[in-house]
Amino acid sequence: MLASLSHVRTWVFDLDNTLYPASAGLFAQIDARMTQYICDIDGCDRDTALQIQKRHFHAHGTTLSGLLADRDIDPHHFLDYVHDVDMSVLDADEALVAAIDRLPGRKLVFTNGDAPYARRVLDAIGMADSFEGIHDIHGMGYLPKPHAAAYAGLCDAFGIDPASALFAEDMARNLAPAKAIGMRTLWIDNGSEQHGCGTRDYIDFTTPDLRAWLHDILEEHPCATS
Repeated sequence: MLASLSHVRTWVFDLDNTLYPASAGLFAQIDARMTQYICDIDGCDRDTALQIQKRHFHAHGTTLSGLLADRDIDPHHFLDYVHDVDMSVLDADEALVAAIDRLPGRKLVFTNGDAPYARRVLDAIGMADSFEGIHDIHGMGYLPKPHAAAYAGLCDAFGIDPASALFAEDMARNLAPAKAIGMRTLWIDNGSEQHGCGTRDYIDFTTPDLRAWLHDILEEHPCATS
């Protein structure tokens, strides 16, 4: 293990575009279904719905949280609808699975989606047995990343000491609260970032390829440093 990470005992991973490549296009399907959901409930055109969707995402962290702030909708119905996507675009990455399995300590998923969807994704990418637990949007009380309460809730739910944890995520802005409570942070810089973040001194490590980064830290290759 890379010496600067030898203290890490809890490895926390975002799900979408982190544990599988952004190039798979799975989240693009979800994005399109969120737009259609807004079209259906508001009776508006897709351009207007897309503007509403992105406004909610930037202001509230997720489209769902923004909709809940403005409307009386059933979050379970929303999530079932937007997650009705084709999982066949995902492939198992045996080398990534093996690298995650080799990490010492606990492994968790921290997602703004819900646990049933997360389990479908994990099954599709060969990681159904790789994680101890999933902290999802329901567990967050619909206050998603990057709300500070989401991170506090994660730590409380799983008894995590942030000082001995690392969080890996493709959305850079979602790493700032993790760093603020003492976690080490890894940004998966794969092009999926959707929001300007200004300075990024809260990022400890950056990689375009999670599998390669894990291999490097486990073998103590020098390219794994920040």
